[in-house]
Amino acid sequence: MPYQQHKQPGCGGCLLILGLIILLTGGAPALLNFVGALIFSGLAGILIFVAIFWGFSYWVRNKVSSYEASQSESHNRFVWLLIQILINIAKIDGNITKEEISTIQRFFQVHLRYSQAQMFWVKDLIKEAVTASQPLESLLQEFRTTFAYEPRLILLELVYQILYTKSKVSEAELGVARNIAAYLQISAYDQRTIEAKYMYRQKPGAAHPDSSAHYYAVLGLEPGADMETIKKAYRALSMKYHPDKVGHLGDEFRRVAEEKMKEINVAYEYFKKR
Repeated sequence: MPYQQHKQPGCGGCLLILGLIILLTGGAPALLNFVGALIFSGLAGILIFVAIFWGFSYWVRNKVSSYEASQSESHNRFVWLLIQILINIAKIDGNITKEEISTIQRFFQVHLRYSQAQMFWVKDLIKEAVTASQPLESLLQEFRTTFAYEPRLILLELVYQILYTKSKVSEAELGVARNIAAYLQISAYDQRTIEAKYMYRQKPGAAHPDSSAHYYAVLGLEPGADMETIKKAYRALSMKYHPDKVGHLGDEFRRVAEEKMKEINVAYEYFKKR
């Protein structure tokens, strides 16, 4: 048997000695009162713990409910569908890991800058999505019939964002993202524009982000495209990603569109200066 360090003695022996002293000095009634006080204090401690736990749970539920009520129905439905779709993607291999759930949570907290109250809500939605059995196809169908083209673009952008939080994205995962784009009836050009940008960033030895290859990828163009083609791509993308077209989805998704517009503008200015 390997050596085990001895633990410090508990208070059980002390209580036994104290009980004997009480019995000898005060008799059985004093001992019964002492035992009753111990039981009562233990029960009181349990009740206090339960009350604190219930109070915290109530506070969280109240925060979630207040936040949901403060948002538009479009916003709440968008986030619900987004989380359902992301969890479905994570389930593709038949198993969803804690790391995958943590990645989704970090995505909302870091990329979408969600507050504590918003994260309580997101965690509730994730729990619901993990146990749900609704197939990906029906979720995408609902998304396609509920939202216009621009919100669908934002959804696809977010799907690629979360895929590329990993150090390596598999071909199977890319295939899922491409199928989602096709199911949402997103044009092949727009899908390539989004994918090319993230794929370029992950390539081993990729050049600095201010290189021309990166800016071509942002505009969804092959390197060497002429200025007229660049102008057309810029105008088309500016229309699709205008923040006003997704403002009804909430401030966080408006910011996603604004950041996308900044990337597009920087790329276009780069080629204009050249």
